[in-house]
Amino acid sequence: MTEDNTRLITVGRQAEDLDFEGLRPKTFKNFIGQQKLIDNLLIHIDAAKARGEQLEHILFYGPPGLGKTTLANIVANEMGVNFKITSGPAIERPGDLAAILTNLKPNDVLFIDEIHRLNRVVEEVLYPAMEDFALDIIIGKGPSARSIRLDLPKFTLIGATTRAGQISSPLRDRFGLLNRLEFYNPADIKQIILHAAQLLKIEIDSSGADEISKRSRGTPRIANRLLRRVRDFAQVKCAGIIDQATAIKALAGLDIDEMGLDTVDRKLLTTIIKNFSGGPVGVETLAASIHEEAITIEDVYEPYLLQIGYMERTPRGRVATPAAYAHVGIKLPKTKDSNQAVLFG
Repeated sequence: MTEDNTRLITVGRQAEDLDFEGLRPKTFKNFIGQQKLIDNLLIHIDAAKARGEQLEHILFYGPPGLGKTTLANIVANEMGVNFKITSGPAIERPGDLAAILTNLKPNDVLFIDEIHRLNRVVEEVLYPAMEDFALDIIIGKGPSARSIRLDLPKFTLIGATTRAGQISSPLRDRFGLLNRLEFYNPADIKQIILHAAQLLKIEIDSSGADEISKRSRGTPRIANRLLRRVRDFAQVKCAGIIDQATAIKALAGLDIDEMGLDTVDRKLLTTIIKNFSGGPVGVETLAASIHEEAITIEDVYEPYLLQIGYMERTPRGRVATPAAYAHVGIKLPKTKDSNQAVLFG
């Protein structure tokens, strides 16, 4: 089983998220959060523009929903060049990549989402394109086959991935700028919510935005989705105004608790605690116990649970922390106190 995209707090892009496409910022000035990353990008962009050169190749990595595509688009806007977008799975053959590369103009930005899913044959073609701005093409077959090299316009490749560890070393080494996107803090998420509410003409006060931000898992995509759901509740039950009480009622009805966890997250933690005495438990065993795939646990559930300190990854497996026990309302056994004191200091 893969991630359930019917979950409200899934980090994967859903069809309804297209309604928020118009809310994407177009410049760094309007982008909220990731300030250190943006400051560094602005330095490289200003330097490249001053020299009249293309920007170095960039890799954005980190959990889904944090703005990798948006940042790539902003980079192209700031550079004043065209923005071409594709994804790793969409480039099936070297010829597909060649068609994209030969249609680029000087200094254009090519964005490849899920770049870790490029097949190896395509990846081999990409190496000289990134390094030498050239395309090696084989003409003919058998003994008569020959290789010709086509010069490409100098361009900037921006790759995005949620699994940087799956990118091969030769490809990763060809990126000049590697940038990790972090989960957003509640203050930045609150500003994103207030900005979206203004554009969508939703009445919301500061306390209502605070409550939604606390449950948004540090992810703008989820924050916008929750705002839309709370707006519907407020429209039907509370005269259309979102305050703290309205947000709490709406999100409680959606079974999203004060830490942004839903029933699936709580089930995962409860399984570790009840079935495996709090851990450690191997990810494959845990996945089988909750009828999920190990990769889904690693990519979807774990990052946020690790971020808020409810789970630890140890050499022997996953462990529920004392904070996780408290959150799901299970008393930490006395026999675990000394062990977990060692694990969690």
